[in-house]
Amino acid sequence: MQKTIGVICLAGGLVLLVGGHHIAQSFNSQVKNIFTGSPTDRVMYYYLGGAVLCAVGLTQVLWKRK
Repeated sequence: MQKTIGVICLAGGLVLLVGGHHIAQSFNSQVKNIFTGSPTDRVMYYYLGGAVLCAVGLTQVLWKRK
């Protein structure tokens, strides 16, 4: 069960990371980045959420329980 949850977290994290990349490449996001010099909040939330989910998933998959 633990490994299944880990794989699901990994998949969800990868989906969020790819989704954040697609949002960052959108026209609106690039225009905001030109004027402000920083990515949108939505992109950062996707990237952070994806990174956290990937870390949790890797921990669940690689952690050996007794």
